[in-house]
Amino acid sequence: MALTNNDIFKKLRVAHKLRDDDIVKICALVDFKVTKSELGAIFRKEDHPKYVECGDQFLRNFLNGLVIHLRGPMPAKKDKPKDS
Repeated sequence: MALTNNDIFKKLRVAHKLRDDDIVKICALVDFKVTKSELGAIFRKEDHPKYVECGDQFLRNFLNGLVIHLRGPMPAKKDKPKDS
């Protein structure tokens, strides 16, 4: 059995000890708005009537936000001086 996006998201949440508020703030770092009710639907069991599948875009935005949360924003790149 392969892991679904929901499984990966749940495992990351547990591994980093994240609460719903933390996840909302992490997603906001990449300008991705998510509500606590959306998170609740994603973290439900698959047989629950209000279960929602976590899409690729949702997981990608969360992972990008998590990188910024853990490492900080990327520093601005400096242009190399041209040799004259």
